[in-house]
Amino acid sequence: MSAVATPVSPMLVRLAAEKATGALLRDHGTLYLVDGRVVHAESPASPGVDVLLTTGGRLPREGWDEAVDRAGAHRAVGRFLVDSGRLHNGELEICHLGAVFDAAFFALSPTSGPTRFRYGVGHWFGTVRPVSAEAVERETVRRRELLDAVWPYAAVDTAPVVPRPAAPGQTVGARQRALLAAADGERTPAELARLLGRPAFHTLLDVRRLAAAGLVETPLDTGPEPPPALLPVLPVADPDIALLRRLRDALEAHL
Repeated sequence: MSAVATPVSPMLVRLAAEKATGALLRDHGTLYLVDGRVVHAESPASPGVDVLLTTGGRLPREGWDEAVDRAGAHRAVGRFLVDSGRLHNGELEICHLGAVFDAAFFALSPTSGPTRFRYGVGHWFGTVRPVSAEAVERETVRRRELLDAVWPYAAVDTAPVVPRPAAPGQTVGARQRALLAAADGERTPAELARLLGRPAFHTLLDVRRLAAAGLVETPLDTGPEPPPALLPVLPVADPDIALLRRLRDALEAHL
């Protein structure tokens, strides 16, 4: 675990070394391991694979329900979706890996509650492409740093998303426009992610980017209100960290 100086979850590191199989239960989600590798993750804060596939329009809800009914008891839902021709293998792997990293980010968030491990417990979705615990920890740290590089006010992650008027000439990409259109001042980023069928982390990233640009309110108790910004919000799914830091520094110069 040299890439992570302080492990996000020491228990996950230990279980990986033991090549353990079971479910790692934390306050904000659960990671499922097989032989010490992460094969699935879920969190109340993150849309599941079903939402990403069905709300995103790739799979009809009845197709998902049939897969669960016919293959859930055998822990082979993912395999059934491919074997039945509903998804290509590559599609399934990409969607599932995205959902795993998304849920793991929230499941591994700081918590004061107990962390437990239930040996031998598996998930009904089944194994698609196992991921090393090191990769999960490394990606979790990277995502935390990325969010703070965009806009270091974590309160926007859980507060209702309240749009603000754009400055003259200010533009946003199509993905951010759809998010702003769905933001009614009451829905949180997690609720917007489910509504739009998008990963929760990428929704948080968009919300922080919009807040940095002055297009979404930042709760006042977290720091100064963000200034109106004339810079466009770039429609990039995973922007360069150095670029984001320069953008943040430019914005902070106006505070």
